[in-house]
Amino acid sequence: MSFTLLSTRLSRGVTGVAAASAGAGLYYTYMRNVVHADSGAPKRAFGNGPAFLSLELESSEAVNHNTKRLRFKLPEPDTVSGLTLTSALLTFSWPKGSILPVLRPYTLINDLDEPGVLEFLVKRYPNGKQSTHIHSLQPGDSLRFITRLPGYSWQPNKHSEIMLIAGGAGITPAYQLIRGILQNPDDQTKITLVFGVNTDADLLLKKEFDDYQTRFPSRFQAIYTVSHPTNDSPFRKGYVSKDLLKEVGPHSEDCKVFVCGPPPMEESLVGGKRKPGILEELGYRKDQIHKF
Repeated sequence: MSFTLLSTRLSRGVTGVAAASAGAGLYYTYMRNVVHADSGAPKRAFGNGPAFLSLELESSEAVNHNTKRLRFKLPEPDTVSGLTLTSALLTFSWPKGSILPVLRPYTLINDLDEPGVLEFLVKRYPNGKQSTHIHSLQPGDSLRFITRLPGYSWQPNKHSEIMLIAGGAGITPAYQLIRGILQNPDDQTKITLVFGVNTDADLLLKKEFDDYQTRFPSRFQAIYTVSHPTNDSPFRKGYVSKDLLKEVGPHSEDCKVFVCGPPPMEESLVGGKRKPGILEELGYRKDQIHKF
């Protein structure tokens, strides 16, 4: 998840946390469970307010040299996340040796309505306090989840086609949205994914994307570009460039472009106050571009 995502979403999450005490969180959780018990709907772990849930790590699997797939148990086997598409969860910890607590958002990669578990892909950064702490967790250890962080309000078929541009660990919000669209039989949005990474081993979730391309050949395509590929790599070499996006990007009036990656990549694509980004140079309007 990118620094931009952290700065835009974290402010909302931290504000909510600061405004509520632990007692308020417990009361909210109690009332939420009462409402769901009365309605017969599945219990939601996260709603509109703070949750303050400490969840036990069920399993941890190394995906590559710096990324793990982690599954956390929800409070009850029939509890669902309660999240909507493009949402993330704000985590809290006090890593050993850290003067202050650390809060970081992470994006679910399993089905948002899957009961009993939350699943994440977490990349460990050399100086990342929270990612290093999470990678150190063993099954049976716990991590505290504070609140949900809502993102872009997705509406099925609002856009005839979308392009998601992801770099590195920024693939998780893109994957969550792709999965949600393709699993919804009422949503016929066409999707182009452009995924840029450093090495072949960094192509996270490629197996899942290959499956989607096989099952939805007319609606989903994935383009990979690797800046430092192996000698026998089957992928194109390079970065997410203007020429690449000009070649594969959609150009319909109602298309939408989503971006999530390292800050330099996002700045190059989206631009700033004084300099337009690559997407604007290609003719995309500002209202067509969204940074996760």
